[in-house]
Amino acid sequence: MAFSHELVAECLQFEQAFCTAACPFSLDIRDFIGKLQQGRFNIAYKTYQNATGFPGIVSALCPEPCQAVCPMKDAGGAISLKALEKAAIAHARSTDPDRYNVPPKEKRIAVIGAGISGLACALRLASRKYRVTVFEKSERIGGHLYELLPEEIFLTDIALQFKFEQYSLVTNTEITNLEDLSFDAIYVATGKGGRSFGLTLGAGAPFATSHPGVFAGGSLAGADSMTAIVHGLNAANAIETWLKIGSMHHSWAPVTTKLPHEVVRILPSELIHPSNGSIYSKEEAIGESKRCLKCCCDACNFHSPLMSYFRKFPKRITEEVQVTITPSSLDGAAKLATRYISACMHCGLCREVCPKDIDTGEFLLQSHRTMRRLGQMPWAFHEFYLRDMAFSMGEAGLARLPDGCETSRYLFFPGCQLGASNPEYVIQSYRFLLTHFTDTSLLLGCCGAPAEWAGEEAGHAEVIARIYNQWEDLGRPVAILACPSCAHMFRKYLPEIPVEFLYSILQEKQGWREASFSGSTASVYDPCTSRHEPLLQDTIRKLATGAGFALDPLPMEGRMAECCSYGGQVAIAHPPYAENMIAKRIGQKNTPYITYCSNCRDIFAAAGKETFHILDILFGIGNGRDNGLSVSDRQRNRLELKKRVLTEFWNEEWNRMESDKKLVIPKDLQEKLHKNHILESDLLDVVEYCERSGKKLYDPDRNSYTGHRQIGHMTFWVEYRLAGEGRVELVNGYCHRLKIEE
Repeated sequence: MAFSHELVAECLQFEQAFCTAACPFSLDIRDFIGKLQQGRFNIAYKTYQNATGFPGIVSALCPEPCQAVCPMKDAGGAISLKALEKAAIAHARSTDPDRYNVPPKEKRIAVIGAGISGLACALRLASRKYRVTVFEKSERIGGHLYELLPEEIFLTDIALQFKFEQYSLVTNTEITNLEDLSFDAIYVATGKGGRSFGLTLGAGAPFATSHPGVFAGGSLAGADSMTAIVHGLNAANAIETWLKIGSMHHSWAPVTTKLPHEVVRILPSELIHPSNGSIYSKEEAIGESKRCLKCCCDACNFHSPLMSYFRKFPKRITEEVQVTITPSSLDGAAKLATRYISACMHCGLCREVCPKDIDTGEFLLQSHRTMRRLGQMPWAFHEFYLRDMAFSMGEAGLARLPDGCETSRYLFFPGCQLGASNPEYVIQSYRFLLTHFTDTSLLLGCCGAPAEWAGEEAGHAEVIARIYNQWEDLGRPVAILACPSCAHMFRKYLPEIPVEFLYSILQEKQGWREASFSGSTASVYDPCTSRHEPLLQDTIRKLATGAGFALDPLPMEGRMAECCSYGGQVAIAHPPYAENMIAKRIGQKNTPYITYCSNCRDIFAAAGKETFHILDILFGIGNGRDNGLSVSDRQRNRLELKKRVLTEFWNEEWNRMESDKKLVIPKDLQEKLHKNHILESDLLDVVEYCERSGKKLYDPDRNSYTGHRQIGHMTFWVEYRLAGEGRVELVNGYCHRLKIEE
């Protein structure tokens, strides 16, 4: 899937922090800070020592360029990294350098100049056991450091860092001609205004000169004190490349970052000062380190439900999806990402918060389709929803013009779930529309979202084509929608159909029953599919305040709206994930919620959150509490809706064929069936099959029958008793993916 590479090409996950990019040594400050936060001073010191070469000198002289780029500078004070570095030195168990048991190498390197850059180069090469000779024209080492620091500071640090290394130091010896030296490589670090031996510096690569095997850097090349050390440390790498492969083209460049400041979540806190005026105590150092934001681009991982739950970034997701779709395991069955391909809610929040507009949800949708085409996606994740969609389009479906109309200007399309939640939502809305637009047609059905989320391309295309044909048959009217998800699907797949929202018409006409909520406070919960519908969001707020509510905003709303857990229909694919999302959403505010998605309303209410659908408020329908609907109730509601609209608006009786048997189900079993998305109608179908075919087992001890039947891909089992007068007492019911061979 080429799209995966395009997806992550611009991902900023691994971009360096601002401070690291500003640091001459490119110190991994996130790593350094992380160790301090854990109180691991010794290992933090090692990190600092390895990056700087001479930690005592650097901590004394560093001009702290990180201060200028720290996002905390205006939120309590930039992180005091210099003070933290000094604390790491002070509180480390040992400041001795590491001792490496490496075999000595025969290659000989000359370093001209015993200033800080030359010594840094010598230190790196000596630690790798090269034979290093340092030539210094004066009688002392340290170069310009004598002008900057007391001798005891820098000479002590130099001695400490060379403690376990061997090198030759030749003082009072000025090199005037490189031809006099017989070495395998040379580093020229003669300092500011020093002898350059006629070399062209930076000849095609950092530290390279116009002479093979000769490198130069430090103050001679115009570097300041800190950069001079950096030159020496990295010139050692360039020299090693030359010695190993004979190339002068060693790649080195200061670390940069593309990280934008906007992605950093700033938590203001006051700078901690050392109580003794000089060095942090351990506790103070830990406290100051915890002020650090460890700046990184993690907006998707922080905000995206999927990425925060599975703790994965786009790059890891794309890698695991690639392996899942094109297995590399020996048995070809590595399915690392199957569950979270199916667990994406397709809410769009990941793209919304990404500074590079990376749409991981779209990638997972494409991946889902690929898995379906390959026959690798477990059908059980989505079969219930696909069958439910077929039910909405079939037995519960309806497409009608008002009596006496050959075409219509408007079409009310409430979607499949509004009527499933409460038939009154649809009936009162349609009644209202007919009052103002007498030629409004009605289309009961599904927008196809379940098929899209399931990656079922053929089924989805069939639904879209059916809606389009019905729309044409009804006279190509303007579609009046009540569901933001339906609007999203129409805009994406049916752009020919003009759409309006029911709520805009309600606001304009103001024809609803007065409902006073004066003195009440609530929070509007925007469905995730309303993310790019600012006019709709504004309309809902006006309707709510018009009804008397004072509104307390949620932390995530509008363009940052979050999914209620219904998107992608993950309740079957990964129930704990769905439950986690619900708990997070309803825990954001103690106020009641007002929403304009029936799924949001029902899911939150079922979890104990007082949640109104906006139609509850406008038409006085519900009280914001759980209506106790099971998956079977939702199907019955759609059938009831069809029956009532035919009676009220077309004066027709719907003579629907119904079973002569009636299930009697204990409450605890009803709850179990609902939790497992088992329809009572399917279990009744199994009972009738068992009675008709005689394929059942009788248990005399329990006076019950047991039987099974495969419906779709699923095998359903029932245990039941015949109670007379067509009543069937259901004792148990369950389903599984296994197919029973008979």
